[in-house]
Amino acid sequence: MSDPIDPIRNWAGNVEFHPARLHRPTSLEQLRAVVAGAERIRVLGTGHSFNRIADTDGDLLRIDALPAQVEIAEDRRSATVSAGLRLAELAERLQAEGLALPNLPSLPHISLAGAVATATHGSGDANQNLAAFVRGIRLVDARGEVVELTRGESEGFDGAVVSLGALGVVTHMTVDVQPTFEVAQHVYHGVPLEELTAHREDVFASGYSVSGFTDWGSGAVSVWRKMRLDAGGEAQQPPAELLGAALATEPSHPVPGMPTEYCTAQLAVPGPWHERLPHFRPDFTPSSGKELQSEFFVPRELAAEAFEAVRPLGAHVARVLQISEIRTIAADELWLSPCYQRDAVALHFTWIADLAAVEPVLASIEDALLPLGARPHWGKVFLSGPAAALATYPRAEDFRSLIERRDPAGKFRNAFVDGLFPRR
Repeated sequence: MSDPIDPIRNWAGNVEFHPARLHRPTSLEQLRAVVAGAERIRVLGTGHSFNRIADTDGDLLRIDALPAQVEIAEDRRSATVSAGLRLAELAERLQAEGLALPNLPSLPHISLAGAVATATHGSGDANQNLAAFVRGIRLVDARGEVVELTRGESEGFDGAVVSLGALGVVTHMTVDVQPTFEVAQHVYHGVPLEELTAHREDVFASGYSVSGFTDWGSGAVSVWRKMRLDAGGEAQQPPAELLGAALATEPSHPVPGMPTEYCTAQLAVPGPWHERLPHFRPDFTPSSGKELQSEFFVPRELAAEAFEAVRPLGAHVARVLQISEIRTIAADELWLSPCYQRDAVALHFTWIADLAAVEPVLASIEDALLPLGARPHWGKVFLSGPAAALATYPRAEDFRSLIERRDPAGKFRNAFVDGLFPRR
């Protein structure tokens, strides 16, 4: 139940964890005993965060050895699933039942629990982040007791979904599902950034999920459009041009020069939702594999201002950038979601794996975007970041009260949580 302590690093290798003990329980009973007996404890998922959100000098817990379960509701509108499942495995199980999640992020490699706790997202004007699909949570609280929370019924539910791991160990989630669907994706290279800025609403509304990739220095954007094909639908031949850019006739990788076989199928070839909505295939290294990441969510109505704020930094940014992705996400009601009560445009930066070189550029990005009300991604690299943006979360104090009510002794706290929500 408790593993020897070997060096533990996150996915990117930029964070090393030094817990007192590492636990990997194989049953709920073991998990409850570990939590009840710990003074301080945090959960480490698939390690895809780029900061110390999961760090602790107490006990570190992994839940990926718990039984993998996917239970479909009788009405087939929801499924109760093990929170430690990777999204790729969950998607395959749902697909086998003829069901789907409404959306997926770029990487299917990450766990459901980690994605939800940090409000990780995909893209699409009408698509919310993954946490908004959650209608029920089962967690082990500080006493080691099992607690169930339900959307629309449990007090503080909207605060408990994007929880930063501060309220307990989530073991199961009930998520919204829908009938399976197909998607066809295609790519346009060389869209002028000024054209994307001028026609941003049309471009991002032109597909079920749309992303723009740029280096901010060249003035060009590659636009990836994922078109949803519902039952009986057929893929239509995409237009030969988009804002003067030609339709790609060969597969592409978001990061120039990386192997295209790492990516999901393009060229408008239809396929199941879970094999098209992510950019990367689960059986290959995602993105570039050696990188740092930052991301900032700006109110969608300020998208043009955000683009114009970053453009003058283009040459500065390009020197330490692998690629930057622009996406849109719909508003939700989750207290710590970066999309809380506002539609967002997200500017994502995949940096080189050199924090010293990245930091001064990241400082410039934060100086440009935070005055626009940008909310940083909870699991990415930031400097002033979430602490500076906390004032843009109207329910931040309510979340602090929720922590104090559900975990008065601070068992699930760490330096990351204390920096944002210090004890009163």
